[in-house]
Amino acid sequence: MNGIGAEIGIIGGSGFSSVADGAREVALTTPYGEPSAPISLARVRGRTVAFLPRHGPDHRRPPHRINYRANLWALHSVGVRQILAPCAVGSLRPELGPGVMVVPDQLVDRTCGRVRTYFDDAAVHVPFADPYCPVGRETVLDAAAATGQDCVDGGTTVAVEGPRLSSRAEAQWYAAQGWSLLDMTACPEAALARELALCYVPVALVTDLDAGLGVGSGARRDELFRIFHEGLDRLRALVLAAVSRLPRTRTCGCARALEDAALPADAGHLGPLPA
Repeated sequence: MNGIGAEIGIIGGSGFSSVADGAREVALTTPYGEPSAPISLARVRGRTVAFLPRHGPDHRRPPHRINYRANLWALHSVGVRQILAPCAVGSLRPELGPGVMVVPDQLVDRTCGRVRTYFDDAAVHVPFADPYCPVGRETVLDAAAATGQDCVDGGTTVAVEGPRLSSRAEAQWYAAQGWSLLDMTACPEAALARELALCYVPVALVTDLDAGLGVGSGARRDELFRIFHEGLDRLRALVLAAVSRLPRTRTCGCARALEDAALPADAGHLGPLPA
């Protein structure tokens, strides 16, 4: 599969169903089972892109049932080394209202029961202090500026288990910690990308204000859907603009993430992880 030579991966979230017309589908199996869907390969802005819908082609998989290990492994196996991950999120801050786009820089994992690692049989400690690729983040922010789109730089995403939404007390507690966004798929996706030495950058679209803010409760359902779909058009445009700007040669530290992870000999199942 490495001969396919995809340069960039896009993991599409809710409503983000494709990147280009006429894409070629490739069905893959992995040591961890089936990914959410076949990977779609297409040329986008002069780059070869591998697209994978996170929830499946018909959004059948809820966040806690996504096979994150298979998804990341499948993208890696076709050559992907840089990933853009558009996602729909809730806001924990009144100033980050519906329609706002954010490139977060930190992550808190409040999920439970999910398989979080490839290293089931090895004592490996993978650095994760800064969970997102710094070069990729700057690339997305530069693309936003170049295309005249507003995009907030930074913020902490808290990943929750779902599928239920937060209680008011939970949302108020998250907000009191200074966290900005609430998401159900950020973990273990970002951590698994780091274990495969991939560059990973989320691009978040705020679709609603979380329950604990005590505002926005009177919004009409059709108005929320309108904001959601209008925002998706802008999110898609931003992600595609970032594709052409991602560096062809990686200079960040993501490719070297495992160098000091004390890999034992029996952890070689990951195979070589070329830059």
